[in-house]
Amino acid sequence: MNDGSTDGSADILNELSKDPAISIYHNKKRSGKASAVKLGIKNADGDIIIIQDADLEYSPKDYPKLLKPMVRDNMPVVYGSRFKGNMRGMTLIARIANRISNITVNLLYSARMTDINTCYKMFKRDLIKDIVIRSEHFGFDVEMTAKVLKKGYRIHEVPIEYKARAWNEGKKMSWGLAIIMYMDLIKYRFID
Repeated sequence: MNDGSTDGSADILNELSKDPAISIYHNKKRSGKASAVKLGIKNADGDIIIIQDADLEYSPKDYPKLLKPMVRDNMPVVYGSRFKGNMRGMTLIARIANRISNITVNLLYSARMTDINTCYKMFKRDLIKDIVIRSEHFGFDVEMTAKVLKKGYRIHEVPIEYKARAWNEGKKMSWGLAIIMYMDLIKYRFID
């Protein structure tokens, strides 16, 4: 999925699209992560969907780690946990904010999660195809997790590699957005 990038990604993706097993979708203008992910889910025809941000803070080498419990143990949802794996570069304040979100989700949804805010998620397609996502920003991650937990699914976590980007490397998360996402975590416990 190319969300209107101007860095040459479209050319690389067009080259990859010559493989008949690969489908590429382009937004003409940037619509944001939620829009891109929703379009990807809508057009997915495989049995398993993996969501990974394109910035490579999360290593594609970890795909087998997420896939193994899904195939071996028939887990319907698997998340990569930065807090269970090798995490480098996350600031202390970001760690504290993540811990607060984890405690909140565990209390509100009777869950046992270590990394609610991970951007590394794998789902069985049938599980998420009917979930309506309203978020138009990074809140997608929180909303999807809340709705999966409300459906009664347990989210299995595996340790992953994570190297945080700095602001000068394009990190987009702000305090304002983090507060909105935290409020969404609470909101979706009580509404759909």
